[in-house]
Amino acid sequence: MTDVTSTVVRLKLSLLRNGLRQSGGRRAAFVASAVVALLFGALQLLGLVLLRGHPHADAVAVLVTAVLALGWAFMPLFFPSGDETLDPTRLVMFPLRPRPLVRALLAASLVGIGPLFTLLLLVGCAVSVAHGAAGYGVAVVAVVLALLVCVALARAVAAANVRLLTSRKGRDLAVLSGLVIAVGAQLVNFGARSLGSAGLGELAPVADVVRWLPPASAIGAVHSASEGSYGTAVAQLALSAAALTLLVGAWARTLTRLMTAPDGSTLQAPDSAGRGPASSDGLGRLLPSGRTGTVMMRSLRYVWRDPKTKAAWVTSLAIGLIVPVFNALQGTGSIYFACFAAGMLGIQMYNQFGQDTSAFWMVAMTISSARDAYVELRGRALALLVITLPYATLVTVLTTAMLGDWPRLPEVLGLSFALLGAMLATGAWTSARFPYSIPQESHRNVAAGQTGLAWIAIFGGMVSAALLCAPVIALTIALNVSAEGGQWTWVLLPVGAAYGATITWAGLRAAAPRTAAHLPEILSAVSKG
Repeated sequence: MTDVTSTVVRLKLSLLRNGLRQSGGRRAAFVASAVVALLFGALQLLGLVLLRGHPHADAVAVLVTAVLALGWAFMPLFFPSGDETLDPTRLVMFPLRPRPLVRALLAASLVGIGPLFTLLLLVGCAVSVAHGAAGYGVAVVAVVLALLVCVALARAVAAANVRLLTSRKGRDLAVLSGLVIAVGAQLVNFGARSLGSAGLGELAPVADVVRWLPPASAIGAVHSASEGSYGTAVAQLALSAAALTLLVGAWARTLTRLMTAPDGSTLQAPDSAGRGPASSDGLGRLLPSGRTGTVMMRSLRYVWRDPKTKAAWVTSLAIGLIVPVFNALQGTGSIYFACFAAGMLGIQMYNQFGQDTSAFWMVAMTISSARDAYVELRGRALALLVITLPYATLVTVLTTAMLGDWPRLPEVLGLSFALLGAMLATGAWTSARFPYSIPQESHRNVAAGQTGLAWIAIFGGMVSAALLCAPVIALTIALNVSAEGGQWTWVLLPVGAAYGATITWAGLRAAAPRTAAHLPEILSAVSKG
């Protein structure tokens, strides 16, 4: 047992060491991230220690521990490639029993920046509430127990989902990380503002419940022991110990199944004979016939299936909602922030051909005239509108409802539609004029040597879209400034919608001839990645 544990720990250290030997950039990134994480952990430790004696220090301590546990539970799902030892199926050919392997992997999991960062915060949480010999004695046990629960939770979750995490679709879970980080940052910001005005006492009701949930119950036991409630402290420690036992048992059962059950890739796929084409089902029935519907279906499938396209859409959808809604919640928002949704989603029209990568040659083979190019661009724009029009409308209505400024709803919707139309127009033109490649097997979003093209396409197009919206913006200002114009602001909705549709049509018409005439150059540019 000891040999297995020491071997797996050495394997973890070897993986870390060999990974750092690959390049100087990777070593620099590791050192920088380690310094930042440990510095942040040390500052958090200091801040928690300074809370000693505060009447609500125990509430902060148990909630910090609960947040740590949530992070350990979900991070393996979002970043499955962060630790090569998260996949136990790599050891399936070795004569290892599940129980010794669990102990070995648990010990290996304690090696790294993450466990050290967690340890710093747990020590700070324990010290902030510990008083007296009994409190410090329980604190030692509580910190170790809480750390083991966090690590075991991460391993159990990763093992239960290892087949998914190592598949193509499973890696798409990382797309959600941007959404979670964006939403989480806004929630933390909003919570910090609320606590700043109401005080830490607002945490007490939640903490009273969380202190009985492992592993936060271990830190709760420190506070209970410090207060002389030894029976309560024992019960809270027992809860964390029971959770650790259950997690290790579930982890062992999962490892047994992984080591003995066949992988789904070895099973024969079910016969799909007799099924009709996918385009004849579901959404395909609602789309137009001919090339327009085909292009729309292809574009929508890219959004759903291609990891990088999906990541861009998820990020735009999240930020387009977060900015106006959270500003409205904080009381600092304006109803015009709702236009942010249309702007973020309009960016998806830029570099349309680069999203196809080298597969664009199949599309290029079907374009022989400006008419073909126009229909292709129109289908892509309509596919984008299927998502952006209802979404931008929903965000605008939601923001209006939160601010209670219903009279301005028509003009903001009109502005959003005009902005969306302008971005579709400039996006179609820049897609033909400044195409660039998006590497599929790299974390980069722009191929080497094409960064300048990307900046020109995106930021130049956004500036052009803002200028194209100038007539609608000027009309909005004029109606709001005029003494009697306020009663006519409703006309901005039909005006903005009509202007957006017209400018989109004009932009597609302008981009079509260039697209048809420069297909070889476009194909060369988008295939470089």
